[in-house]
Amino acid sequence: MLYYLFQYLDSQFNIPGAGVFQFITFRAAAAFILSLLISAIYGKRIINFLRKQQVGETIRDLGLEGQQQKSGTPTMGGIIIIFATLIPVILLAKLDNIYVILLLVTTLWMGFIGFLDDYIKVFKKNKEGLKGKFKVLGQIGLGLFVGFMLYFNNNITIKEKLPISQQIQIENGKRVVFGEAHKSTKTTVPFLKNNELDYADALRFLGDDFKEFGWIIFIFITVFIVTGISNGANLTDGIDGLAAGSSAIIVITLAIFAWVSGNIIFADYLDVMYIPNSGEMTVFILAFAGALIGFLWYNTYPAQVFMGDTGSLTIGGIIAVIAIAVRKELLLPVLAGIFVIENLSVIMQVSWFKYTRKKFGEGRRIFKMSPLHHHYQKLQYHESKIVVRFWIVGILLAVFSIVTLKLR
Repeated sequence: MLYYLFQYLDSQFNIPGAGVFQFITFRAAAAFILSLLISAIYGKRIINFLRKQQVGETIRDLGLEGQQQKSGTPTMGGIIIIFATLIPVILLAKLDNIYVILLLVTTLWMGFIGFLDDYIKVFKKNKEGLKGKFKVLGQIGLGLFVGFMLYFNNNITIKEKLPISQQIQIENGKRVVFGEAHKSTKTTVPFLKNNELDYADALRFLGDDFKEFGWIIFIFITVFIVTGISNGANLTDGIDGLAAGSSAIIVITLAIFAWVSGNIIFADYLDVMYIPNSGEMTVFILAFAGALIGFLWYNTYPAQVFMGDTGSLTIGGIIAVIAIAVRKELLLPVLAGIFVIENLSVIMQVSWFKYTRKKFGEGRRIFKMSPLHHHYQKLQYHESKIVVRFWIVGILLAVFSIVTLKLR
């Protein structure tokens, strides 16, 4: 809204300073500061409201130290993250940008699914919450929507770098480096010099027209990533500050990728895929990062509020959609390594337990408890130490992910 207002003031009245709203970097920085302040200042009021409504977490006794003391802590705190993200985005982003629209839909979609789950747990007193199949259906539905939009919407295109022999020198020493904008099922493969992979290539066996069906593979991959990452974020939300802090590290890294991919100069310099109009996502991403960091004010140990599925499912969905939109989804096993290892620890634990029970008549475990952070709690590590060490690992993975821009 403010973007359009100041654009009008600049064009009609030439007001000094009004033109600064044209710059993505300015609006992104303002969105970050505003979202952080909203979540940190107004978060307390939301927490008090949740406490009055007796929206308290019911804690299952897993035999973990300090666990029962958390019983009754307000949950559904993901509402703080959602509101603190949406308000700056509505004020500062270009609301007609297709990437911003996709992220807004993702936020509301996953936020609604998470809210339903928390509502059933808290008000219906059903510890299981929303049935798993309905959660998965919701995640698949979002993946299908995002996949179809990313492929079929005419405003979503990429520009590929031309071979040097085809680059044209024009006026003022500038040159035409990128080809025409077009639809594509290509993505970026980390660590490789010729680092573009076309999902459509998996269908070469169909004959000469195989590219016409590439969208099928693209949408399947989108659904898989949205479901996997949102579940990973959900599993990571197990101890105070772990999910919010780890997610903030991931999304700030994705902000760098989005800004670079949407800037033709840096896309050329770093030899990455140029995605027109994707830079506008930076405003949304930094608003989201600010909301997460502001939420940490109340969520670090000892937590005054839990994000619940309202927050964790939303976080995972947003991270997945951003990564797919900037064609960096194949980097997620590294960048979102915390989510991935938490997911894998549960899969490994359950699979091994079932296998050994069938083979030996008694189930055996790989970890003392899963997800992985509970394993370290069982080893008597204080949860603050576990969280900070996970953050450190997350920062290392983020730095390594950024380095892949040139490491190939």
